[in-house]
Parts: sequence; C-alpha cells; structure tokens
Amino acid sequence: MVREIRSIASQIARHAAARNFASPLNHEAFPSYRIASGVAKNGESRSDSVMSILKIARMGHPVLRAKARPVHPSEIRTPRIQQLIDDMFETMKEYQGVGLAAPQIHQSLRVFVAGLPPRPGRDDEEDEEDDDRDVPEMALINPEIEVVSREAVEDWEGCLSIPDIRGRVPRARQIIVRAFDRQGKKIEMPAAGFTARVIQHETDHLDGVLFFDRMKNFQSLTFLDEFGRYWSGRHTVPPE
Repeated sequence: MVREIRSIASQIARHAAARNFASPLNHEAFPSYRIASGVAKNGESRSDSVMSILKIARMGHPVLRAKARPVHPSEIRTPRIQQLIDDMFETMKEYQGVGLAAPQIHQSLRVFVAGLPPRPGRDDEEDEEDDDRDVPEMALINPEIEVVSREAVEDWEGCLSIPDIRGRVPRARQIIVRAFDRQGKKIEMPAAGFTARVIQHETDHLDGVLFFDRMKNFQSLTFLDEFGRYWSGRHTVPPE
C-alpha cells in the first residue's frame, strides 16, 4: 500500500513539474497525503496507525517569522502531539531533510524532529569523516540551548522552507540542549559538529529565525544546482 501511494505521488510530482509548477509537488493543490502503517512504535502490528505528508511553509509565510509557543508538559503525550511528531518525521523523510520544526508545517509550537542515519555501504576510510555528519534521531520539545564553546564554525546549510538554496552559516561548534523528549521526560544532551548545527538551525525556527539571518554576508548564497557543481565536494547538504 505504501509503495502504491508513493508511486502515485511520484507520478503527480512529474506531472506538476511538466506544467512548470514552482516546485515538483504543488503544495496548494496537494497539501498532504496519508500513509497507512502496520507497525506501531513498540514493534507490534497496528492497523490504525496513519501518518501524513504535510505541507511545508515556505519563506514569506508569517508562521516562519513568529515565535512559537511552548508545549505544556501535560500536552506532550496527547494523541495530537504524538501524531504531529509522527507526521513531522514522515514529512522530513519524504523531502529528504535532516530536520524539521513545527512552524515549517504551519504549527506554531516549540517542537522539532531531526535525524540523519549513517550512509549505507560507506567504506572504512569514510567512517571518521562521515561520523560527524550522522545525526541521531530525535524529537525535542521546548528546547533550550547552552553554548559550551565560543568556537564558531562556518559551514553550508539548506532549508526545506527555502528550497534549492544553500549558504554558509556560522554556528557554535559545541552545545548542550535541554528539552523534553516525546515521552515527556526532561533530557540534557551534549552535541557537537553537524548535530549541533542541526539543533541550532531547528531551534532558530522556533524563534522565527531563518538561516539567512545568521549569515555574515550573502556572498556564498547559491542555487542547489550550482552548489552541486562548484561547491559540494563529496558531501551533500540535506535541507532542514
């Protein structure tokens, strides 16, 4: 069933592109579609689990410039918030992102998801360099960031809400993030490198900040095709 739905969605995307839509899938015409899942979070079979591919808010929409409201701890385990988190993971994976904040799917809540698993089939020589690009799967609610090191690193970023654009953004190299997880437990997590960058990028979304706002200047801004041709090297930069 999942494969059939994805096949249909792919055909719709190709048809939209052929008609010169601004993006491969015209989100105004197709705001979301639902995928039935037969496996629950605990691994047991569950026929009523349904996830949605949600509409992404693009730069210019007011929701991306508003400060999102905190989620009360009593809300975290409610079906509404749990479904939102599931839908955000599904949407992030559908659009091949590494992170997604609730305002990006038109929900002004202080919630984000992230995750980038290791690339399959990489060789031993790539492991050390790629380890820094792996991002553990996480769903963080009401995150607060403490900068551990004053060292800032400038690197490439992209954003699902600013499609097909990349730019170099300075970020703290090492941070500690404190938040609630999706079970409502308070957690504290140190992060460095690319994981720290993703967390900072997503937390910015909760405060109405886009990566453009963090750039020292706009000289590095590039379209995705040109980024791949001239700047990317071996690594890709998944959008957030």
